[in-house]
Amino acid sequence: MNRRIVIKIGSSSLNHPTGGLDDRSIEKIVKVISEISAQGVECILVSSGAVAAGVGKLGLATKPKDVAGRQAVASIGQGVLIERYAQYLDDHNLVGAQILLSRIDLADPSRYKNAQNTLEQLLKFKAIPIINENDTVAVEELCFGDNDRLSALVAGIIHADLLVIFTDVDGLYTANPKIYPEAKLIEKVENIAQVKGLAGGAGTQLGTGGMITKLKAAEIATRFGIGTYLVNSNRMKDLPAYFQGEKLTGTYFVPAKHRLMGKKRWIAYGGLSEGSIIIDDGAVKALAKEGKSLLATGIIGAEGEWERKELVRIVNVKGTEIARGLVELSSEEIILTQGKHSDEVLRLIPDLEGNEIVHRDNMTLMI
Repeated sequence: MNRRIVIKIGSSSLNHPTGGLDDRSIEKIVKVISEISAQGVECILVSSGAVAAGVGKLGLATKPKDVAGRQAVASIGQGVLIERYAQYLDDHNLVGAQILLSRIDLADPSRYKNAQNTLEQLLKFKAIPIINENDTVAVEELCFGDNDRLSALVAGIIHADLLVIFTDVDGLYTANPKIYPEAKLIEKVENIAQVKGLAGGAGTQLGTGGMITKLKAAEIATRFGIGTYLVNSNRMKDLPAYFQGEKLTGTYFVPAKHRLMGKKRWIAYGGLSEGSIIIDDGAVKALAKEGKSLLATGIIGAEGEWERKELVRIVNVKGTEIARGLVELSSEEIILTQGKHSDEVLRLIPDLEGNEIVHRDNMTLMI
């Protein structure tokens, strides 16, 4: 039985057709959280809607296109959003707690741990953490990009049993059901790589995500060993019954058998990479198929600048990300030693410990 759940609700499910927030939608999600909490399930809510709420509060036709405009609207809307949640939670004798996260909060190990400790304590207090990206101060390179990804990372932080992403569609289909009426709902996905081609593009006017962002979120969560549901927000009322053994209509993404843990998890999705190491096909095979560390002989190039022990992306000649890892040499040293055998590398870099440029223990595969 799942006993800790992260629920993600998007702007499309919260926004009123005439603009601003839809109070009925917020009331419904809070009612669901109340019923689940009464069953002993710990709930964490990742909620979009700050920009949409700000747009409605200001009476704007659309959200601003410039960064300063979006951040200003988000700062107005975030207060409106949390006020509405607090109002309805209070009606159910529940306490909400606002948490705004930036990408850097999960990239820095100490801040990551602080966020984890705060969330754990809030759950001990029986409070409902309400999480959103800190849009007001985030810069583009330090953004999560969408709350789907954020919800998956939060699920990993607090070791959730289940992630449920509510959206405006019933789940993942074999084709776009708006164009192809014969499209079928896919109820279970065991290999996300095989269905990525089914994802569409843009989301709604007030949202930032589409199906592809939800598949990426499911990929992250399932690699953490967390089962993920994609469910139409119209079926939100069915969620409490799921915890009593009833079927939940939507698409379920099966958790990976070999889950990422600890440092490997942070390397893959927490840390910020400083650059890229380009490797040849032989090195790709050694890493992806043979479970080996990265040696200098397989390196054919580098992009970006970094110091020793920093996090880098490892890509093939086409730019596809193969892995991420903590590198033993700086970017300058990589350029100096690329393509060379280990004995030559050790002659050029005598203080290098071992002959691995990125050790397998400090690397996570991304394919």
